[in-house]
Amino acid sequence: MTRDLFEDDAEVRREEGTAAVSSSLPLGPGAVVLRGRALDDAAMLLADLRQQVLARAPWRHMVTPGGFRMSVAMSNCGALGWVADRGGYRYDPRDPDSGRPWPPMPASFARFAAQMAAGAGFDGFAPDACLINRYEPGARLSLHQDRDERDFDQPIVSVSLGLPAVFLFGGATRAHKARRVPLAHGDVVVWGGPARLHHHGVLPLAEGTHPLTGRCRINLTFRKAGPARP
Repeated sequence: MTRDLFEDDAEVRREEGTAAVSSSLPLGPGAVVLRGRALDDAAMLLADLRQQVLARAPWRHMVTPGGFRMSVAMSNCGALGWVADRGGYRYDPRDPDSGRPWPPMPASFARFAAQMAAGAGFDGFAPDACLINRYEPGARLSLHQDRDERDFDQPIVSVSLGLPAVFLFGGATRAHKARRVPLAHGDVVVWGGPARLHHHGVLPLAEGTHPLTGRCRINLTFRKAGPARP
């Protein structure tokens, strides 16, 4: 991931109708939006996040190697956590703020991620890292690839909770025009296989409040980050 994560994009909004809940939206080979699949589990996922993860590894705004403060607040759980600092972008088994291992991944997280991956055609997914992002109004994530993981054969599972957002999903190169995909509370995006290294991002979050998250969107992103390629 690179400095362009923090460049501005034009904001786009579109309201989602209730008819979209529980439907699926293909984004191309290997990529799909599973509408509303986290609705029944959202309260449990958020409770486990607060009690089992954030109590030990609170939100923080990491700094890029170039010295830019990220607009998105982050935390991690699992055997590995994604970090950014003056030394670069990488996965690390320890929280740089505390020096302790990242909190274990809650059982509810691992179970849900495996179910969503299987529903998208990726059986046997066992994530060892969950990057947790908190978007407040104005926060964004510009187009980038997830290349820091070691096992590109495993998918990415991304869960949207709270305020709606516009997800950008592009192609293998930045020249490919990115599709703008509105995501609502409970939507899950899974991409892998031929789409695993496609560029993606999030447009600046619009103002709003949500009964479960307040004035923010929380995104759980599950990855298999540990050893795989020789």
